Amino acid sequence: MKNIYEDIKSNKELKRKKYNLIRNSNSPFIHEKIKYHVKSTLEIHLNKINVKEKYIGIYWPLKGEVDIRFIKEISNQKVALPSSFKNKAINYYHWSNNDLDLDSNGIPYPKGKHAISPKEISILLVPALAIDKEGYRLGYGGGYFDRLRKKEFWFSIPSFVVISNNCISNKPLPRDGWDLPFDGWISEKGLHQI
Repeated sequence: MKNIYEDIKSNKELKRKKYNLIRNSNSPFIHEKIKYHVKSTLEIHLNKINVKEKYIGIYWPLKGEVDIRFIKEISNQKVALPSSFKNKAINYYHWSNNDLDLDSNGIPYPKGKHAISPKEISILLVPALAIDKEGYRLGYGGGYFDRLRKKEFWFSIPSFVVISNNCISNKPLPRDGWDLPFDGWISEKGLHQI
């Protein structure tokens, strides 16, 4: 007989397969609309006091994810990319023209000696397979972002999922006790704050 944890785990796996297929079916046009709304959201965000000197935490896109690396080209904007470790932790590092290396999941990240403090980041933009109306994200199952956001100061950083509208679940997604909600999402329909 399965316990509750195994039921949640298997339900998450089914949802991952479903939303991965949906996400991978999105057209380049949808991705361009999402990128437009990411840019307009950041323009508003960057006009706030005390955020110009801080980093925007972004991600290196995997298959099906919206490529938001263009943020690096916004003039005078500091950008940070995450690096994952075998212990399921992640840190963010400054990304400019420095060399890239592969992290424990084979994802490029900037070689850096010093991880960026959460106090140096003004906003986090995170990929997902799905998100529900309460802000709970369905990722790939590693729990990296939940572990990070449980740490002091990280949860207070505005954090948004970059996702297509067809991957927003009207029903609550399966969640474990350690899952944390995000502040909203940016889709082809714009910014939605919870």
